[in-house]
Amino acid sequence: MLKSFLVFFRFYFFWILFFAIDRLVFLIFFSEQLSQVSLVEKAATFWYALRLDSAMVAYISAIPLVFYIIFLFIKRSFFPVLAGKIFVVCLLIIFVLISGFNWNLYREWGTKINYRAVDMATNSPAEAMASSASQPILFSALIVILLFATGFVLSNLLISYKVYDRDKPLGYKIGGSFFAIVLLVLVARGGWQLTPANQSMAYFSTQPILNHAAVNTEWNLLQDIISNKFSTKNPYKYYSPEEAISIVAELFPEPGRSTVPILTSTRPNIVLIVVESFTSALIENLGGEKGVAPNMNALSKEGVLFTDLYAVAGRTDKGLIGTLSAFPSQAIRSIMKQNDKQEQLPSIAQEMGANGYSTSFYYGGESEFFNMKSYILSHGYSKLVDQHSFEKKDMNSKWGTFDHMVFRKNAMDLDKSKEPFFSTILTLTNHEPFEVPGTPRFKGEDLDNQFRSTFFYTDSCIGAYIKEAKKKDWYKNTLFVVIADHSHRLPGSTTEYEAKRYQIPLLFFGDVVKPEFRGKRIDKTGSQTDLAATLLSQLGIDHSRYKWSKDLLNPATKGFAFFNWDNGFGFATREQVISFDNVGKKIILRRDSTNTQSDVELTRYGKAYMQRVYQEYLDY
Repeated sequence: MLKSFLVFFRFYFFWILFFAIDRLVFLIFFSEQLSQVSLVEKAATFWYALRLDSAMVAYISAIPLVFYIIFLFIKRSFFPVLAGKIFVVCLLIIFVLISGFNWNLYREWGTKINYRAVDMATNSPAEAMASSASQPILFSALIVILLFATGFVLSNLLISYKVYDRDKPLGYKIGGSFFAIVLLVLVARGGWQLTPANQSMAYFSTQPILNHAAVNTEWNLLQDIISNKFSTKNPYKYYSPEEAISIVAELFPEPGRSTVPILTSTRPNIVLIVVESFTSALIENLGGEKGVAPNMNALSKEGVLFTDLYAVAGRTDKGLIGTLSAFPSQAIRSIMKQNDKQEQLPSIAQEMGANGYSTSFYYGGESEFFNMKSYILSHGYSKLVDQHSFEKKDMNSKWGTFDHMVFRKNAMDLDKSKEPFFSTILTLTNHEPFEVPGTPRFKGEDLDNQFRSTFFYTDSCIGAYIKEAKKKDWYKNTLFVVIADHSHRLPGSTTEYEAKRYQIPLLFFGDVVKPEFRGKRIDKTGSQTDLAATLLSQLGIDHSRYKWSKDLLNPATKGFAFFNWDNGFGFATREQVISFDNVGKKIILRRDSTNTQSDVELTRYGKAYMQRVYQEYLDY
């Protein structure tokens, strides 16, 4: 059976080599992020990748092995060479396409291609294309073609498609076949240890990008699809259910006192402006760059600015749920996509409607994106305005209607709305591919300046909207709330585990803010999820349904924030922020790198928080 063994060894070696080349391309793609990493550490990714690479090769080998064994026992073969070559070429096409998407996705999301990305591409292809439009598509396509050509040439050189050992005794062939199947299963599970193959097997560094490079892309995607489609277990189980509940309860003690009222009215009109990718890094009053958001700076000097706020995650679907339903992000899942679960969530709009408010939601794009329309219409909004409410001539961006058109329509419609009203505007222009009507504010083709230009444009839209609103009869009794759906990796190249990727503004503005509170800064650490309790407390509306929300204007509440990404979480207080890698099971970043005193406490809170959030999601 030696010749048969050599056939499979050559097949195995080819795919290990192909995955290594793919990994090399990944490292080259992100060489800027790896500029401070030694060559030895980069080279180590290839060694630590072997177990998951081998597991993926085992999955790939399953079908060829079955047919090889069949052909081993019969005299005639049914075109095994042609079938084998077609099989390899098809896999090459699939894998190089996955790699191409993975490079661009990783640049934007900071995670490898996963179920969520595939789901988005399948169900919202137009939005997926718009999201990737700022990426170097032509360059990526060229690399994909070169990668395929390299794989094709190597496959012809290394892989043998012949069936050997047909003339061996029956017992010999049966024994050899049984051994091959057992070996394949063993390699597929990553060895004979108790725990089957998982991402931890490839983790070796304190640099997450090196760990991500070591994880086999195709194995990771396959595993993530299986976990998301079929798994009903909580992957974040650190404590007993009772202990996790007890730890989380420590974060939400009974305040023992009431909120500080900052409004002149308990029933003002409310306009909630949720701004796409409105990162604190470009807002001067929050320590960001100067000159990019002048209107936000001016408005914050007349309102109440919350200076230490974090988004729940890095995508709009999660940010909307965090803002409107005060439900934290579920990391690898998105509750917005599942109607049976998301419909059980409370929402601020529902509370407003129950208290006599007319409600509306404005968005210039396709509201069906990521099941958003279903969420909006099932959570208390009686009126939905999306791209279908605008004329075709106004569909000038890849996402739909530019922000100034949406703000203009909202201001006009509110003239006819029954008061008090609760109206939500979700902007979209400050999003890839960073298009603006007219001349960009910041010159240059680099992504940072394109992002600054759309940021400046959306900020100018907010300023123009407020200027127009001041002419309206309803302005005097209106509270404007400005918050981001999430932050952004730009400017620069912030990784998904850095705290600044989640820092966003929250501003209460308007004549209904008491004069003595105008210009006040609230430094308590908080989250998007805290808007519900903070706002509803000001209106005297019960917020007990929002158990993940705390009132940031109540001095007795604890200041903290929780955020997460696909396989990790961050926990922030005023004194420290940690980022915890759930795969490597360790802290990978601290805001204050010299201070480790709070590591145990913050990790304990973060683990319990993640466990309870995900379990509650499963229980819905």
